[in-house]
Amino acid sequence: MANDTSKPTDNKQSIDSLKTSGFERRMSIAKTSLNIGRRWAGNSVSGMFLDKKARSARNQVFMEAQANYVAQELGKLKGSVVKIGQMLAMYGEHVLPPEITRALQTLNDDTAILAWPKIEQTLRRTLGSKLDELEVNHTPIGTASLAQVHRATVIATGEDVVLKIQYPGVADAIDSDLALFRRLLKVSNAVPQTRALDTWFEEIRDLLHVEVDYTIEAATTERFYQRLANDPRYSVPKINRDYSSKYLLCMSYEAGVSVASETLKLLPNERRSAIGQAAIEIMMQEIFVWGEMQTDPNFGNYLVRIADENDPQAQDKLVLLDFGAIRQFDTQLLTIAHGLLRAGYHHDHQAMRTAMTGYDFFDSMSDKVSSDIATLFLLATEPFSNPDTNPDIPSNCLDHSKRYIWANSKLHSRISARAQRAMQSFEFNLPPKEFMFISRKFIGAYTFLTVLDAHTDSNKLVKPFL
Repeated sequence: MANDTSKPTDNKQSIDSLKTSGFERRMSIAKTSLNIGRRWAGNSVSGMFLDKKARSARNQVFMEAQANYVAQELGKLKGSVVKIGQMLAMYGEHVLPPEITRALQTLNDDTAILAWPKIEQTLRRTLGSKLDELEVNHTPIGTASLAQVHRATVIATGEDVVLKIQYPGVADAIDSDLALFRRLLKVSNAVPQTRALDTWFEEIRDLLHVEVDYTIEAATTERFYQRLANDPRYSVPKINRDYSSKYLLCMSYEAGVSVASETLKLLPNERRSAIGQAAIEIMMQEIFVWGEMQTDPNFGNYLVRIADENDPQAQDKLVLLDFGAIRQFDTQLLTIAHGLLRAGYHHDHQAMRTAMTGYDFFDSMSDKVSSDIATLFLLATEPFSNPDTNPDIPSNCLDHSKRYIWANSKLHSRISARAQRAMQSFEFNLPPKEFMFISRKFIGAYTFLTVLDAHTDSNKLVKPFL
């Protein structure tokens, strides 16, 4: 959740309370479902006398409106229902209609604001008299599915901090939320009900129970703070334990602008490329050095602190804000990931197929499907390949220094097209959950680097890990 004060939140809808009991949330979902049913019936009746083409166009517009309505209602509920929606949005192109995917993507930053009186009650219940030691801004600087962020000042010291305040009742509603979402999927038939999906939801449950425990996030933030303390390219908030608890996180205020800000776009390409290189390098460190990754690629989890041009020693910094969605990876997965990276760097199809072993998802594939997926992975690792040995990199995707030009690559759409062809020959199954988390982060990185219009050096990125 970003501290970008250039992006106001006061234009968002404000709600006075959250539906946090299982009964309230079930009633809300039931009401939403009933309204959807009525609208579908009305749309069907009114479209009876239209020709096929007109009916198809009308239904598409209607679906868009329905999907936006569902997303808006889910945003009011907040909590893990929204978190699950965000995850489905990331993979939605494979399993959901595009209208639903687009609507769910708005859940990343368009959730409603919980009004200040409820937030103040939560803070008073958590901090007691300690709340009087803080001067808290009533307008949030960030909102998300599980929490809201407010800027504050420690009165005694003048220290600028932010308070990440978990919405009341969210932690207790996780299991019922998951059941509600599964029921919605089953009724809509939007996603195949398979054992792989059951495993995925079990993983979501475990992750959410960890994510709502801010004592864990505080410890993780402190680990990353220590790891990056001496690297001038990064800034990580410092935890203030005096005002932190299981459901409240207090940390230093880290100023910056959003990745999509106009200010950042106006920087010279070399500076934007340096920021992009740092963004990819931290991801490589997470996977191949530390064995744990922040798996949420939401832009709100990152800021850029632009250096003062009057200070020749100053350097642009990538601000890393949120360490709640951390995932640890075992040795087996890291070994496979190393193999995939090595094969991608050398652009070696056979090596890629060899690296794709050790998981049932890969081992159960036919030779044809395995070959197609290896080709897909070679495309996905194009930015990490050696430009001297990969003739398949489009010529407009390399600059004069043979750095990869993300904005020219159209990589996401090329991967999507290739994935559709690769999956036509076998029944789609959800990939292993570990690969879904990593792919989620990589998809976010692709978007991040494209928005920055960064040029990155694959040799500097990959060679340290070969």
